[in-house]
Amino acid sequence: MLFFLIMFVIGTDTFLISPLLPTLQDRFGVPTEMAGWMMGAYTLGSAVFALIAGPLSDGWDRKKVMLSGLTCFAVSTCLCGFAVDFWTMCLFRFLAGVSAAFTAPQVWASIPTLFPPAKISKVLGVAYAGLAVSQALGVPIGSLLAASNWSLPFWTIGLFSLLLAVAVFFAVPSMKPHHHQGTKPSILKRYVPLLESGKARGTFLAYFFVHLGSSAAFAFLGKWMTDRFYLSIDEAGYVIIFLGLGNFLGSLCSPYVIKALNQFQTMAVGMLIIISAYIILPHVSSVNIVKGVYFFIFAILGILFPLMVGLLNSLNPTIRGTISSLATSTMNGATTFGAWMAGLLYAGFNGYSAVGIFTGICLACSLLVFITSGVLSTQAAKAEAKSNA
Repeated sequence: MLFFLIMFVIGTDTFLISPLLPTLQDRFGVPTEMAGWMMGAYTLGSAVFALIAGPLSDGWDRKKVMLSGLTCFAVSTCLCGFAVDFWTMCLFRFLAGVSAAFTAPQVWASIPTLFPPAKISKVLGVAYAGLAVSQALGVPIGSLLAASNWSLPFWTIGLFSLLLAVAVFFAVPSMKPHHHQGTKPSILKRYVPLLESGKARGTFLAYFFVHLGSSAAFAFLGKWMTDRFYLSIDEAGYVIIFLGLGNFLGSLCSPYVIKALNQFQTMAVGMLIIISAYIILPHVSSVNIVKGVYFFIFAILGILFPLMVGLLNSLNPTIRGTISSLATSTMNGATTFGAWMAGLLYAGFNGYSAVGIFTGICLACSLLVFITSGVLSTQAAKAEAKSNA
């Protein structure tokens, strides 16, 4: 539950500023083309420093890294509520992203260390559910709290994060590195095993493709619904709740689905279904159908993402912090590039259909790379050997 709550506050902070953008834009006198940097500063800080945080955390006690990162995250998020202009808000958002880069990867890297193999996939699903719930509730929570004061959402998330830091101090055991202090490799050298492994390169490329496609579709979902169905901002925001609920349900069901099928079948069937759904989605004629389709898509993504995180962590158990941080950076980079591509496609081809096709192509590439990398067959062989033993 603690890991669930940590991922929930980090995810909520990511989505928190979205409903506040019009208010903050008016308050700070920022033009529309620059207002997005109040969101982008967070992602930029997380993407860049995740590459540093992971290798460093592999040589330190993960509990201390998590505790320090969560405390700094709480302080920097609270400071956002005291921002006096556009640049101070971007600075505090950047610092919050940096802090998140040190905190979130420790959650993913700690689970395989603290829990037995039989429970790892289930706990990963619960932790990922925290992100899913934040996706469903982040926008309405931010809007509700900001109704009385725009600073209140930042202060609330910051204070709650500080309470979680206290809980980490008392509840999470120390997780010191296994190697001796005199044999610590440099930050760059920690990435060498991943760069030299074709399986690792393929797995991270597949992870990039899946976030590239899904982020492109998500980025212009609100604009498409407004253009096609003439929805207000509030009505478009309610659709996001269905995405989060589907994601939450899928993440909870993930370990059971993987156990009933297997990793290869779960990945293949899930990807093929959502590829078809994304291509068909732009042509539906009802908002209710859109809600149902996106609930279904994100339920499947909720099943697949914990599986992907598990595959990444299995690449090299000795550098899980590096792996988790590189995965975070990969996700943020794909999100940024996906949103940019979606804008070009939506404007260039006058609609959401091109975005849906682009998403389908990205997911197809992801599935192909996952299969050809060999990571799925390797995990299947390990499971079979364990079953025979």
